[in-house]
Formats: sequence, structure tokens, C-alpha cells
Amino acid sequence: MQTKTSSFVIGMLMLITLGSCKKEISADKDDPIPETLPAIHTAVSVNVNDNCAGYYKALPARYDSSLKKYPLIVFIHGIGELGNGTTDLPNMLRAGLPRLINKKGLPPDFVVNGKRYSFVVISPQFKRWPTPDEVNNVVQYAIKNFRIDTNRVYMTGLSMGGGVTWDYSAKYGASLSAIVPICGGSFPDNKRAQQIASFNLPVWAFHNEDDATVPVSYSRDYVTKINSYKPATLAKLTTWPTGGHDSWTKAYDPAYKEDNLNMYTWMLNYQRRVSSK
Repeated sequence: MQTKTSSFVIGMLMLITLGSCKKEISADKDDPIPETLPAIHTAVSVNVNDNCAGYYKALPARYDSSLKKYPLIVFIHGIGELGNGTTDLPNMLRAGLPRLINKKGLPPDFVVNGKRYSFVVISPQFKRWPTPDEVNNVVQYAIKNFRIDTNRVYMTGLSMGGGVTWDYSAKYGASLSAIVPICGGSFPDNKRAQQIASFNLPVWAFHNEDDATVPVSYSRDYVTKINSYKPATLAKLTTWPTGGHDSWTKAYDPAYKEDNLNMYTWMLNYQRRVSSK
């Protein structure tokens, strides 16, 4: 009798222990604990492809303590930040999202529709103006090497990077959830605009009216052409009267909002169902 009782107690303890472990893993996947610390920003030198030998990664502070998957932002830099991916990587901190993250200016999380989100941000450094295929190598590398929610993959870039964002989206827009091209150096080709519209890809473009490097007409014409094809979500454009070529500092500032949404919460309002196969 004592042996049976002991076996019963041991069995119950094992069930309780297993149940507790299962609950902890489930809770970790849901990760209800909000991020309170800035993202961890790290330079990584690795050959992603012939045109990219390094990148900056920004991971939520609790990334290693969680099993959850995170929204991804891929940031494409301007022509002034081209480099070898090793000793030139610090050039990436001059402008845009890497600069904001490095200055601890990106909030640890964002609340959208009552749910908290924190981003993984990958900022590749290219040696020369990248093709859409070379950028796609980076996107796929990020998905393979980090825990990414593939239903929430976003792209943004400034100047050259804004142009690359337009060009990439015309070919691979089906894999993206939303894009934010800033003063993008891509001529507003009608075929590319039609392709972006066909993907029903949400677009929020930014530009300064007095930009002497990339004319504001580029962003205006892209948005007009895309909307002429009546996508499910109309592309939108924000312009400011002054500021020259630098419209990115204002655009990336989390304090700048329209309809109570900054760039980041606007992105998170959109997701795309992507096959995990």
C-alpha cells in the first residue's frame, strides 16, 4: 500500500512539473512581458552576398529570453553610407534608422490594437547600389537567421535606399506588409507603380518640397500612379515645405504622427499572410 501511495505521489508530482514546464514555454511564446529597455544594436560583418559584407542588427532587449517571433524592418541606407561591411560599417550610423537606434531613440515597443510589438531591425551596408535580388538575399538571410514573423516584414530606406525600396517592392512586394520610401531616388516608372499596386502593398512616402537632390515629383508621381490602379490601400505621401534632402530625420522620429500614428505604428496596422513553406 505504501509503495502504491508513493508511486501515486511521484506520478502526480511529475504531472505537475510537466504541466508547469509546458505553461512556461507557452507563456514565453506569447511573451506578455513588455519591453522596457532599448534594442541591442550590434555591427555584424558577414558575407550575405557579393554586394553586402556586413549589417547592423537591432534586437529587442529580451530577444534571447523569448521564443516569440518579431516583426522585421529592413532599412536601406543612402549612397553616402556605401561601404565594405567591415571598417566602413560605422558610416551607417550617420543617418536614418541606424542613427536613431544607436541614440536609443527607437521606443522598446509599440502598442497597436491593444497588442505590444517590438521590432527586429536589419540595416545592411551595400558596396554599390543594390539590385532587388541583392536586397532579397538580405531579407531571406534575416528570416533564416532570426525569429521573424513573416506576416510582418516591412521595408524603408532613404535617398538611394528609398529608391531601392520602390524598386524592390515592384518585384518582391508580395512578401512585404508595408513600405516607407523616403525621398526615394527611383524614377517613377509606370510599370513599377502598377506592380506595387497589384500587390496591394501599403505605402507611406515622405519628401521635402525643396529637395534639390531627388525632386519631390518622384514621390508624388509614384503615389499618384500607384493610386490610379486603385489598390486596396491607397498610397499616401507626406511632404514638408523645407528641409532640403533630409526628410528622413523627421520621418523616422517616433514623435511625428498623422492620425495619431507614427511610421512604426502605421506599419504594424498592416500584415500579410505569407506561406511558411
